[in-house]
Amino acid sequence: MVRHPDLFLNGFLRIKLANMKYFEHAPVFKLYGGQEEWSRAERVHCETIASRSRLHNWHIRPHRHSGLYQILHLHRGRAIVCLDEARHAVAGPAIVEVPQAFVHGFEFDEDCAGHVVTIAYPLLARLVQLLGPRAAPPAQPAIHTLERGGTGLRDAFTHLNAQYLSQEDFRDARIEAWLTLIYARLRSRQPGAETEGPPRARGLEHHTRFGELLEASYAAHHDVAWYAQRLGMTAAHLNVITRAHAGKSPLQLIHERLALEAGRSLVYTSMTIGEISDSLGFSEPAHFTRFFRKTAGESPRAFRQRAWDQGSVSSPVTADVSRVAPRA
Repeated sequence: MVRHPDLFLNGFLRIKLANMKYFEHAPVFKLYGGQEEWSRAERVHCETIASRSRLHNWHIRPHRHSGLYQILHLHRGRAIVCLDEARHAVAGPAIVEVPQAFVHGFEFDEDCAGHVVTIAYPLLARLVQLLGPRAAPPAQPAIHTLERGGTGLRDAFTHLNAQYLSQEDFRDARIEAWLTLIYARLRSRQPGAETEGPPRARGLEHHTRFGELLEASYAAHHDVAWYAQRLGMTAAHLNVITRAHAGKSPLQLIHERLALEAGRSLVYTSMTIGEISDSLGFSEPAHFTRFFRKTAGESPRAFRQRAWDQGSVSSPVTADVSRVAPRA
């Protein structure tokens, strides 16, 4: 559900929105800020926070990734973390996890230190299969506050980055070993984990595939049966899978994805309500308005006005931002 965007636009974005007919949609990148591909045909990328942020004056503007899961390890310093509709002040040591499709951005202090790890979903599914069903990743962004003074995770990220940059024998195996350790540490302290754990990893693969189909087709307004057919299962089976891994029905996820994109268009662009309605596959603006009011609790116009009238801040976010303390 798209929630009220209390004061999350900073002054720069607000000026842009006010003076441009069309403000560019939050762009989709492989790696932020450029068209470059990863240097190797591999499923993970690792770099320091400074290596990319310094090139952009320590300000990573709102963007998103498709098919990629990102982990930011803030070892030292402070940052403003933007997750869709909210801004969060985060102080190191902390970790931010961002699944695919979620708009995110960062404003780092210049003394920030840490790493950014980007993982392709096929590799993420492999880690879950290796670690067991309780290692399923959170379906929404999460912020973890780490214990101060611990060095375990910091050292693990440092070793992962060193192996990523190296050309040593068995490089890929070393990278995967450190990545597995990091991911296991995060999931071992995952908030609200069920003692019996969710269904087996095969279910996560189906859930991930459903997410990929939804990301590609949400504007087509397909029903649950259409997605189930392409996944080779019944609608009832798909319902079991999404409820286990996301706590919601497939129809809820379909509506939330559509509403999330509508909210982004209302806030990040100057498109008219009619134009947004057309871009999201609604037959007429009235249908779009009724849908958005039902999911967001207010009209598209009121939602947009609330966002544009208020300036910068932090409040409830679409993402389920949880604060836990994994052992470092």
